[in-house]
Amino acid sequence: MLQSLHIHNFTLIDYLEMDLRPGFSVITGETGAGKSILLGALSLVLGKRAEAALLRDSNKKCIIEAVFDVVKYPALKQFFAENDLDYTDHCILRRELLPSGKSRAFVNDSPVTLEVLSKVSSFLIDIHSQHQTLDIFNAQYQLGVIDGLAGHFDLLDDYKKNFVEYQQAIDALTNLQEQHAQALKQLDYNAFLLEEIETISWKEGVLADLESQQLQLENASDIIDYLSKSVHLLTVENTGIVDQLQSLNQYIQKLGGYGNNYSDLVTRLKAIQIEVLDFSEELQSNASESPQEDPHLLEEVNSKLQKIYDLFRKHQVDGVADLLKIRADLKIKVDQVVFGEEEVERQKEKLLELKNSLLNKALEIRSNRQKAIPDFIAKITEKLHLLEMPKAVFKVSLEEREDFSPSGLDQASFLFSANSGQDFGPLKKVASGGELSRIMMSIKALLSVHVSLPTIIFDEIDTGVSGEVATKIAVIMKEMGRDIQLISITHLPQVAAKGDHHLMVSKKDDGSKTETQLTLLNKEQRVVAIAEMLGGKALSDSAIAHAKQLLA
Repeated sequence: MLQSLHIHNFTLIDYLEMDLRPGFSVITGETGAGKSILLGALSLVLGKRAEAALLRDSNKKCIIEAVFDVVKYPALKQFFAENDLDYTDHCILRRELLPSGKSRAFVNDSPVTLEVLSKVSSFLIDIHSQHQTLDIFNAQYQLGVIDGLAGHFDLLDDYKKNFVEYQQAIDALTNLQEQHAQALKQLDYNAFLLEEIETISWKEGVLADLESQQLQLENASDIIDYLSKSVHLLTVENTGIVDQLQSLNQYIQKLGGYGNNYSDLVTRLKAIQIEVLDFSEELQSNASESPQEDPHLLEEVNSKLQKIYDLFRKHQVDGVADLLKIRADLKIKVDQVVFGEEEVERQKEKLLELKNSLLNKALEIRSNRQKAIPDFIAKITEKLHLLEMPKAVFKVSLEEREDFSPSGLDQASFLFSANSGQDFGPLKKVASGGELSRIMMSIKALLSVHVSLPTIIFDEIDTGVSGEVATKIAVIMKEMGRDIQLISITHLPQVAAKGDHHLMVSKKDDGSKTETQLTLLNKEQRVVAIAEMLGGKALSDSAIAHAKQLLA
């Protein structure tokens, strides 16, 4: 509920405070007094774009603030949480227009974008004029009207959650299928690369072993020669190192008998003999196992090494470890083709489960809508007849969609015929502006009983009607005011008289400046105001009497 509106430095308003109450409030005033200015200010605080020309004093900023009681809007609490806004039972929307032309928006003193401000306000208030009937042409709005009367809000919420999951599952399946298709395209190439790498037996140290083998095979004759000569130096009879050490040992042993100071030499020589004998045996063993010149084996080793070096260059790596990482990645990609098929199938099964669940909910929603439509048609037709459209006939076409939407599998269309014998057609094509206003008012009157509607402002929606129709419009508005906060800007005395509260907009001109003012009328002031609406400024006794009669 809109509790108050505060306006500073806006066009003809220096400062204005409008306090509002529950029920049905009317705002009246002469043409040009500033009723449109009030709506303009309210539109700005609800998120409309602004311009610096709206400032009364171009050197000061304009501030417009609207205070709402939001206890009856539980959906707003979730929206606040999603947008990191502080929630209380009172919501304060504020808009500041700066002399520079820039503007700022706030919700409960937290800075927000105009988009967020507009979304918050959509929960709280609905401004409707005779020239703003676009909503009623919207198929989604029409479907929402039927849902409001069907009252299946929990089911709709469940469906919408299911729908989001379904859409996410479709996206996930699409991504998996694209990935799988890409993997299939690359399968042959990746498999070839993997097979090419796996032609090498990648045991530990394979590169070092091959390079060592290559070095020995390439230098086999030198190795044999060096080993042979080394063995000869060690083992040749009499002059070889082994025999020479044996001769040396005989002399050192004799020295040991001449004093302890030679015993250390005996020990050290013995160790040298043992080491040389061991070295000689190993050298002879190496000589017997030394690589032989083998051109075929060398060619084979060279070929293996060349494959490894080629793989390094091809995959732009510096060593075996990096190449093995590439092999692992290729193996994953090749395996993913098989695993990808399985994952796609699992996702298809999940999608089918979600689709079946969604379908069941959509069919239940359709059933509820079909049950609500006859009563809706009857009540709308009744109200239209009440509003002096005795031949009007209203129909609702509920057709099946080809695919799921956030609202189900249905598409609604409101059809209308104003006169007997006139073909039915969509509202946009067959209903006049006045007829559309009465249809919209009838719809909102019905919804106000079934749904927690926001504050509704009718901006001269009653333009162009008079007499009995005006009286009946006033009665409908009065009834709506019992369920919601309704504010009507009107020129009709019949409507003004039915208001629970009456605000008058006037213009004050002191010669130097003009200013818009707003006054909450008391009982006596209302009589005068309505009498003037009936007969003009020159009040007559009959106008006063008629005004009192309307207010009775």
